[in-house]
Amino acid sequence: MNDMEKTLDGANMQMDQDILVEVINGNSGRCVGSVQENGSADNGILVVAASQSSSLTAGGLYANKYLSRNGNLESLQNTNVEKAYGSSGVITRGSSCGLTGLLNLGNTCFMNSAIQCLVHTPEFARYFRDNYHQEINRQNPLGMVGELALAFGELLRKLWAPGRTPVVPRSFKAKLARFAPQFSGCSQHDSQELLAFLLDGLHEDLNRVKHKPYIKSRDADGRPDEEVADEYWANHIARNDSIIVDVCQGQYKSTLVCPVCNKVSVTFDPFMYLSLPLQSTITRSMTATVFTCDGSALPAACTVSVPKQGRCRDLIQALSNACSLQLNEKLLLAEIRGHLIYRFLEDPLILLSSIKDDDHLAAYKIPKDLKKTKFLQLIHRRGEQGAGNSQSNMGWKPYGTPLVSPISCDDTITRGDIQLMVNKMLSPMLRKNNAEYPDGADARQSDGGSLKPVTFQRLPLQLVDENNACVDLTVGEDMVVKLSSSSMSILVFADWSQKFLGTYDTSHLETLPEVCKYGHVSKKARTEPLSLYTCLEAFLREEPLVPEDMWYCPECKERRQASKKLDLWRLPEVLVIHLKRFYYSRSIKHKLDTFVNFPIHDFDLTNYIANKNSPCQIYELYALTNHYGSMGSGHYTAHIKLLDENRWYNFDDNHISVINEEDVKSAAAYVLFYRRVHSDKSSVSNGAYCTVECQNSHN
Repeated sequence: MNDMEKTLDGANMQMDQDILVEVINGNSGRCVGSVQENGSADNGILVVAASQSSSLTAGGLYANKYLSRNGNLESLQNTNVEKAYGSSGVITRGSSCGLTGLLNLGNTCFMNSAIQCLVHTPEFARYFRDNYHQEINRQNPLGMVGELALAFGELLRKLWAPGRTPVVPRSFKAKLARFAPQFSGCSQHDSQELLAFLLDGLHEDLNRVKHKPYIKSRDADGRPDEEVADEYWANHIARNDSIIVDVCQGQYKSTLVCPVCNKVSVTFDPFMYLSLPLQSTITRSMTATVFTCDGSALPAACTVSVPKQGRCRDLIQALSNACSLQLNEKLLLAEIRGHLIYRFLEDPLILLSSIKDDDHLAAYKIPKDLKKTKFLQLIHRRGEQGAGNSQSNMGWKPYGTPLVSPISCDDTITRGDIQLMVNKMLSPMLRKNNAEYPDGADARQSDGGSLKPVTFQRLPLQLVDENNACVDLTVGEDMVVKLSSSSMSILVFADWSQKFLGTYDTSHLETLPEVCKYGHVSKKARTEPLSLYTCLEAFLREEPLVPEDMWYCPECKERRQASKKLDLWRLPEVLVIHLKRFYYSRSIKHKLDTFVNFPIHDFDLTNYIANKNSPCQIYELYALTNHYGSMGSGHYTAHIKLLDENRWYNFDDNHISVINEEDVKSAAAYVLFYRRVHSDKSSVSNGAYCTVECQNSHN
């Protein structure tokens, strides 16, 4: 840089670039000192960096402070240089490697915390401090012409240099904003979103595959999982081969089942990190009353524990287990208001948060395999008497809980058939002294292919026809009932007279409990810590796809809301786990401060691997990011274990301090970094190797 006529742009000078400065005596031309990169001097004289303020450049405050009376620079070897930089500044030669902080440029703690975790990943530290330039892929249209990889590599080298001079990541931030404008400016951003962009961007910049072949994936078609998984992985590596894939990418098995034709599709897809839900693992106590349509049992209230932010499918599954549902049965969930069915909760994706604690739920056991079915709703009414002691009824008023029974649209239904259905539904409530029907009628019911007469009691039933008129069902048993083509429900009123009430005990229909009584959940249930294993199980649980992500079934040739099941198949060397603390509700982003009890040592995933030929999978935590505070005024930090020291540190921008291992766990934990434990631990070190100066400092 001897051409003094060049502009800074012409000399390709960039922000935060290191400069070698020789301080020369103007009279004799003698070189007084040579300042080296990374904040050290070959004779301990001076530290100058372009990123420091003008007061630290030659001739400024820093030089003047240590200028001797004869105009020469004094040696700083015995001077406390840290004072010159402030409390967070330089620690001279002799300090540990990897304890360099990053200055906050204005709400860049989200970036600093993620970067520290990546640069302290042993495999990345080794790779970027070696000659990685030969693997830069400048032709990849999905990459950033290698510039992101170069910027990250330079930043990593500075952070692993001897000494603790805080690094100003301004040039890296500028490069980041250039390729990812969403992270520009001085606004707070999501650390995990930045991490995902960095991993993906570094992969594309360092992809060893220069020309990606076109490969069409084949469906499993009944082939062994091991064969299909290896085929998918080979196809993936043929197009994606980088240090990021080597270290961070795993593979999971994805199984889709069509709800209509039961077509099963199995694929094996790569993943870079696991995003585990927290909402679905915070429990809520809910009560629903289970009714049968075949008269096999009295109504029974069931109280179950379900995910607080879960969906109706979670409640139905819990109720199915609690009421010992048979394989050929399913539950139809309904919300009851004013003794009527307010709505059927048929969509499995309805949020449970839409069901309030003071609501009333009924769950009806119905046959599983039903096609072209309507539902008969039996609504109970009793006479509403006039004022005074008048015995005359002024009208019928709904009470109790409706009963439900399926009716096939393909069958011819008579008035007698409906009488028989209602008798069947009410039979568990029949009083013992009314076991016989004095005022009965005969009907024929199929039993193993033969028809036999069945005696039932004529009940005061009124059918609401398609013209909204009431049809008396006590007469004309053989008359065919015309079912409405526009409605899925058939309304039948049961008008309970005093005589009728004497025949049946309807108290079982009257006491429908609330979904949850206040104070029902114990303090222990509310404060019990959440296990990371529980979060993983929630992530791997089978669930239907959301409507906007419906699957195109190759058999039906239509989009279907298939059920999806994930299984871990191949785990990476470094497993990154994202705890989904942030979620949207009514377009507002909220944060969950749930404490997750995650293991630091012996994180055993062996039982969660679907590939039974996989060896023992044990992981150990070495880094994590934390998020403190709320959405608007939050702050990110990182906890990192220096493996060669076996000691944990807190990285809070440019402030670094030792912490105890028991303090690593907190409700602020956000992104966890685990490393596979090998039997040979001889090479375990975040930095993989240190510079000569750093190695000498440990000796």
